Amino acid sequence: MKSLNVLVVTPAFDRSTQHADKDCLRLIRAVDPKIKVKDGAALAMAEINGDNSQKKKLDALLAWADVIFALMAPPDTIARAPRLKWIQVISAGVDRWIDTDVWRSRVILTGVSGIHATPIGEFAMALMLLFAKNAPLGFQMMRTKDWERYPTQTLRGKTVGIVGLGHIGREVARLSKAFGMKVIATRRSVSAPGKARNVDLLLPQSRMKRMLAVSDYVVLSVPLMPETRHIIGEAELNAMRSTARLINIGRGRLVDEEALIRALDKKVIAGAGLDVTYTESLPKESPLWRFENVILSPHISGSREDYVLHATAMFCENLRRYLDGKRLLNVVDRKRGY
Repeated sequence: MKSLNVLVVTPAFDRSTQHADKDCLRLIRAVDPKIKVKDGAALAMAEINGDNSQKKKLDALLAWADVIFALMAPPDTIARAPRLKWIQVISAGVDRWIDTDVWRSRVILTGVSGIHATPIGEFAMALMLLFAKNAPLGFQMMRTKDWERYPTQTLRGKTVGIVGLGHIGREVARLSKAFGMKVIATRRSVSAPGKARNVDLLLPQSRMKRMLAVSDYVVLSVPLMPETRHIIGEAELNAMRSTARLINIGRGRLVDEEALIRALDKKVIAGAGLDVTYTESLPKESPLWRFENVILSPHISGSREDYVLHATAMFCENLRRYLDGKRLLNVVDRKRGY
């Protein structure tokens, strides 16, 4: 192999520029002298946002590329990139790629599963703590300048139910144990009840309602696939305790949002912490805005100050593996959807 042409279409996480992060470009070049790197981030993001004024420049870069490091794919990537063999995605979930030409092609797709465990695990714990300490009421009282004591709870002794025991689910379990909580989890690959590290009871996915019935907090950490869409619907919400809170740090469409709104209206559950929603951005007319027992955040649970560098580090490891003919990390199984 004379050279490996890498096109970076991932912009820096810096609103002042649409170009790729300079440190990321440096790290990629440092992997091996055979790697040639070009920055197409600004051109790709312009096209994705509907500006085709520099299409020919991006066409030339795509035609040159063997490997693409991407946040999102430019339109018609496969037709425009005849040399393309592999795309490294900077997200763990790949549901946004399912309806693209890339998904229907034989181009290898890899993600960065694993780098989100720390920030999302912390975010899930933060939501549980906000509910336990009745923080939304405290914030409301600050706005109205009221000073009145209100009750709070502890996490110690409570039960957290984790739907999906992957990288993120395991980190939520570890942190929950540090707070003295009981941990129950479900996992698709499990066929009978058992235990796992930091998990008191591990159940098959088919036994999820058993977990819902005893959990004070339910955390969703499964990927979005056809079989997990609306994994929490009316029946599952009715199976939960009236004092329980639902925490979704996965994907909005894991939850039947209309059923959730009805459950909140009828006080079937005590609240919800939603970092993701069915439609993003959440429409201003959504009823979710009006609930005082709902905590909303704009899909930020996976963010961290050095996110793009962590994603690049995993890409660099995969580049070494690719050059050495070894199996890549986090290869996406298109049949499973992750």
